[in-house]
Amino acid sequence: MRVCLASTSPARLMLLGQFGIRPLTVAPDVDEEAVIAAVEAAEARTLAPDEHVLLLARRKAADVAARLRDDIPDFDGIVIGGDSMFELDGEVLGKPYTPENAAARWRTMRGRTGVLHSGQAVVRIEPGEPPREVHATAAASVSFVADVTDAEIDAYVATGEPLHVAGAFTVDSLGGAFIERVEGDPSTVVGMSVSTLRQLVREVGVEWTSLWNSSDPSLERSEIGEKSFMEDGAQ
Repeated sequence: MRVCLASTSPARLMLLGQFGIRPLTVAPDVDEEAVIAAVEAAEARTLAPDEHVLLLARRKAADVAARLRDDIPDFDGIVIGGDSMFELDGEVLGKPYTPENAAARWRTMRGRTGVLHSGQAVVRIEPGEPPREVHATAAASVSFVADVTDAEIDAYVATGEPLHVAGAFTVDSLGGAFIERVEGDPSTVVGMSVSTLRQLVREVGVEWTSLWNSSDPSLERSEIGEKSFMEDGAQ
């Protein structure tokens, strides 16, 4: 059973590896801002965080699945797509990108609780059969310690870790020391809810245990594009 992760996120790749899955990775060709803007304009409303992450997860999985079907006709397996957003008091906090934004976020978040929303989509691909897609969302609340100091925040931001992650924090690395409590599936905070993913995999007729230790070194980089394809463990 082949497994393809429609993402080049090191966190999602590491998370699946911890649960016994070594997927191929393909960067989805999805303009996230344009997708959200188009749907919100068409529906004349702002998408809720859970709708936002689910829409992007589905688009990412669909894009990669279509490319695999075109370029590798004998691909038999699943494609996994995911997206995450952090919500604090109704405000969505994405990736801060700059040290100034990250530090300001942490000064706002300390002593408070927010919600990490995660969208997951699974596409089952079989030669000669139409693709089957299932999807779901998951959420976990994250409470930050109240006594994290400005000096600790500045030191954490200086590592660069929080700059390119939703909400400006990690739970499985340096940022974990400043998180007091997580309620819900902890893997949701890392990048996707593995318990939810297991349910989706079973919905398309695949046993979760059949994915353990799965890897496929037979697929060559050139098969689906040198820029978008990375073999097991690449970042």
